[in-house]
Amino acid sequence: MLQTGDQFLVKKINKSIVLETIKKNGPISRAQISEVTGLNKSTVSSLVNELIQEEFAYEIGLGQSKGGRRPLMLLFNTTAGHAIGVDIGVNYLLAVLTDLQGNIVQETMLTIANLSFENIVDLLKQTIQALIDQAPPSKYGIVGIGIAVPGIVDEHGQILFAPNLGWENVDVKSIIQGHFHLPVTINNEAKAGAMGEKIFGVGKGIAHSVYVSLGIGIGTGIIINNELYKGSNGFAGEMGHIPIEPNGKKCRCGNRGCWELYASENALLEQAKALAIPPAPNEPEITLAHLVTLADEGHHEVINLFNQVGEYIGLGLTTIINTFNPELIVIGNRMTSAEKWLINPITRVVENRSLAYSRKQLRIQFSGLNMHSAVFGTVSFAIDDFFANTRISL
Repeated sequence: MLQTGDQFLVKKINKSIVLETIKKNGPISRAQISEVTGLNKSTVSSLVNELIQEEFAYEIGLGQSKGGRRPLMLLFNTTAGHAIGVDIGVNYLLAVLTDLQGNIVQETMLTIANLSFENIVDLLKQTIQALIDQAPPSKYGIVGIGIAVPGIVDEHGQILFAPNLGWENVDVKSIIQGHFHLPVTINNEAKAGAMGEKIFGVGKGIAHSVYVSLGIGIGTGIIINNELYKGSNGFAGEMGHIPIEPNGKKCRCGNRGCWELYASENALLEQAKALAIPPAPNEPEITLAHLVTLADEGHHEVINLFNQVGEYIGLGLTTIINTFNPELIVIGNRMTSAEKWLINPITRVVENRSLAYSRKQLRIQFSGLNMHSAVFGTVSFAIDDFFANTRISL
């Protein structure tokens, strides 16, 4: 709906600006807010008083004076409410409860053995309820739930296709929203990861970046001019399904030779099984953690395996570099644990195969958030929706 520039809208915009200034620059005085924003002091004072009444900000005491009265300093009230973020992986479920600034209050990690839709929805309900029960008292309670899935999600939060979960046209949003009577956002896992890195990780201050989620499959989230790029229907970033082998293996997406069939955690585990590398003692299946341990112990076959997968990762990254010319590529999700064994083959292939002009100012970096990129992204989506009443996109 088009909003016209009436007095209410102007106030809403100004209030949003003041709130964002307190969030980013606190502790900060009213006079400093006026200086930073260009708003006059009486407007700032009135809006700050409203924010204090609404418990979004509070005074923490007197600051240093530049001459005259010592100013009262303001902080954003991060505990005015809480948000829940959930990352549904192919074999795990990671969920966090955070404050309004994304600081983790509680965290839960579950292994998923049964990938049926009904089982995962039940786990979702149980996990979210447990976090709600553990949330500290606050004025606004749980402000929203963000969920990330490894699949194609439309602009309404409908999961159209999640091949590695075996899901097609499922409406998790309505189920969870109806159960908890709370706002719910559903996003692609890699897009959520891109926002998680942009706001909380190594992507801070970077205008053009690509987040590559290396898990059981591969997904990408693209940041262009500081904004998440979604494409015309919200489906941009499915680069795990770019064919790199014309007559390659059959993919669950229906295509052949997709990048994720050769460069993902699943590809690594399949090749390890083909080489008859045994699992860890008392473990039924070979795991990524065990392969990293074997490589650290000098197991030549496993080191070579990481080298081969790293080269395939580098091939896909070359396409990303030549296409988007990003400042930064962030590699996240479970394969970050193998950084030591992947970084050299990745770098070698990228230097040999990508255009020199495109990689001139490029950095490739493994995520410091590890597996938390996506949950932080989902939390940011949930919090953004909550503040939509006081924030205006200009």
